[in-house]
Amino acid sequence: MSSFLTQPGEVAVVAPQQQQQHQPIGVELLHTPAFDFSNCKRNAFLSATGYVAPKPMKTGTTICGIIYKDGVVLGADTRATEGSIVADKNCAKIHYISKYIYCCGAGTAADTENVTDVISSQLELHRLATGQEPRVATAMTRLKQKLFQYQGHISAALVLGGVDADGSHLYTVYPHGSVDRLPYATMGSGSLAAMAILEHGYRDDLEEKDAIELVAQAIQSGIFNDLGSGSNVDVTVIRRGASGKDNEVKYLRNYQTPNARLYTRKGGYEFPRGTTEWIAGTEKKYQSNVSYQRQDTNVMETGGAPASASSSSSSSMDTK
Repeated sequence: MSSFLTQPGEVAVVAPQQQQQHQPIGVELLHTPAFDFSNCKRNAFLSATGYVAPKPMKTGTTICGIIYKDGVVLGADTRATEGSIVADKNCAKIHYISKYIYCCGAGTAADTENVTDVISSQLELHRLATGQEPRVATAMTRLKQKLFQYQGHISAALVLGGVDADGSHLYTVYPHGSVDRLPYATMGSGSLAAMAILEHGYRDDLEEKDAIELVAQAIQSGIFNDLGSGSNVDVTVIRRGASGKDNEVKYLRNYQTPNARLYTRKGGYEFPRGTTEWIAGTEKKYQSNVSYQRQDTNVMETGGAPASASSSSSSSMDTK
């Protein structure tokens, strides 16, 4: 039993169940801890056992986009790194989302490709269901919801651009799911150098030729001033038609190649057969895999593996 003061000089007695009913909503939350430190205890235990947690890897990229008079121009470099190693000198970082929507990706190459492919397939289903081309805002919403679900563990920083019935649009989508809508934007490790070029040269209602040149200069500034960016310049132009229906997309792959290799080996780079030696176990495994694939192909084409085909493949495997 408990009591509380209702009016001066008057005390009301409340039963325990009645007191529970009058308790303000959310009072029990005051006794709930704000943070859960169980993972900290787990990590401390793993460290004590000698386990070394993986460290975040620095990624490198320069991507940018601007809105010009008749549409959107996107640009990206083509270097993919694996630590301090250049893994791919001509990596495509401008991804297809829908017919008039494209996306530049910075971060982990696998994450940017996967998340853009997933959203692209969802928008294609959306287009088939509605019978209309998807809006850029729809793509942006799908991307930020997808990234927000994983709380930044999907390493994908995106510059999304495209045209639709509402005009030209450019967004930046961060790995945690936050979004900015801007007339010009850049992301990646070379974004500081690229932003300096964009802030100096951007104007409202730029012509297409000037917009392409500005984006190319911004990407080149990242290529020459950031170790994680390099190789070539890719540009995608998404032009909005006068009626809003005759839109056009130009994907300018390797628009500029400022880091072309100057030295060429006189003898070429073709190596004669037998340069790389195979051990017997590797060769036997390779031949068995080839034989297995051939048998699967025969089953798919004829509905069953012919005896002659299976016997010939097995005999060839045994003799080698």
